[in-house]
Amino acid sequence: MKKIELVTAETVRDTRCKERKGSVVKRALFSVALLVLHSSFLAPVCHAQKDSVKANKLTIDLQFLAHGEICAGGLPKPPATDDPKPEESFSAFLQGRTRIGIGYERNWLEAKVVLQNNAVWGMSSNMSVNLYEGWVKMKAKNGVFAKVGRIALSYDDERIIGTNDFATASLSHDVAMVGYEGHGHQVHGIFAFNQNSENVYDGTYYNNGSQYYKTMQTVWYHYDFPKFPLGASLLFMNMGVQSGIMGSTYYPPATKFQQLWGTYLNYHPQHLTLEASYYRQSGTVVNSEKMFRPIRAWMASAKATITPTDRYGFELGYDFLSGDDYVPVIYGGTYGLPMHKVDGGFSPLYGSRTKFYGIMDYFYSSARINGFTPGLQNAFVGAFGNPIPKLHLSAKYHYLAVATSLDGLSSTLGHSMDIEAGYEFSKDVSLMAGYTMMVGSETMNRLKQGDNNKYAHWAWFSLIVSPTLFTTRF
Repeated sequence: MKKIELVTAETVRDTRCKERKGSVVKRALFSVALLVLHSSFLAPVCHAQKDSVKANKLTIDLQFLAHGEICAGGLPKPPATDDPKPEESFSAFLQGRTRIGIGYERNWLEAKVVLQNNAVWGMSSNMSVNLYEGWVKMKAKNGVFAKVGRIALSYDDERIIGTNDFATASLSHDVAMVGYEGHGHQVHGIFAFNQNSENVYDGTYYNNGSQYYKTMQTVWYHYDFPKFPLGASLLFMNMGVQSGIMGSTYYPPATKFQQLWGTYLNYHPQHLTLEASYYRQSGTVVNSEKMFRPIRAWMASAKATITPTDRYGFELGYDFLSGDDYVPVIYGGTYGLPMHKVDGGFSPLYGSRTKFYGIMDYFYSSARINGFTPGLQNAFVGAFGNPIPKLHLSAKYHYLAVATSLDGLSSTLGHSMDIEAGYEFSKDVSLMAGYTMMVGSETMNRLKQGDNNKYAHWAWFSLIVSPTLFTTRF
């Protein structure tokens, strides 16, 4: 017989309480399970996405440069005529440079690729494109890094190693670099080995490459003093340059080594900047495939820049670049035939030359003729300012002289005046223009072998458009 249970109000109440308690426990357990699931799976995914956004950056940049020049004087007479026609001593051209760069950054990794097209307007080869930069950099947390590839090197004031960007092709180097940066110290070791092709049978003979040197080893050290506005740099370079002719028994191929070492100082208290540098060159300089000799040369410079306000400033300085002890100059002819056993002419190597010795770059593009150079003294004074926002004006006067004595000639080469103006339309668009006038002496005329060197003038402009096309983080 089936047992009949008596259901009372208390029984019903107890049953509902147990059901509610069970439901609450189930909900609590379900919530805990969701929390554990979120902590174990969902949270790491979100955290990884957050870290990923912070860690990766991709940037695409464009730079367009339109450059024009008008030159008059400063060139030797054409050999076929005694009196050049106006068109023969006058030149004008337009030049374009287009660069597109891709940069990538992560916590410990950087990479950059810059493609460049540089050509005079109208050239048949203006569709050629070359790699201006292409490198990868790996960094450790302790400040140690390694960088490998084609790199635009720039150190200190760019007197010895710089991009020389005013010459639109600019300079870059195929190198491997290791270094350390931290606590005010910077140490860079740079190593290069250049070759024309993947030589299998012809050894390591190197000629007519993109860089003058065959091998290069450089150490640069810089220190910024704490609590004192002084920075000091030391530089040592060892460059191996190819001499001789491949396959020749009279001029067998050989690598000749030249060394450069020196220092650069920059003291910059408020409203004043004092700069000084000193470098020496030794070893062997290669003048041609068949000619080389020992080199013993040096240079020294000093510069002061005064900025009473942010609107204007003044600068003055002096450069001395050594030359040969004896430079023969013959009336109505070329440099003489005497040979010298030691080369005394200092070479600024891979620096930005127009920055120091006049925008016209009148000397060190052709300083050595028949193996001789008279060196250079450059005393200058200038002023610069911003009379209105976004407009920059500057003027600089150069007194130029040789650094060695010449038979029967004054040491004065001439006087040069550089005037420049720049206007920034926006952060991406700017226009620069300049005018240079050179008044040469009889010494200038005799050394350069042409009456056109007594007076020369040159005007130029550059339109620079450099937007960032694309930036993303992922």
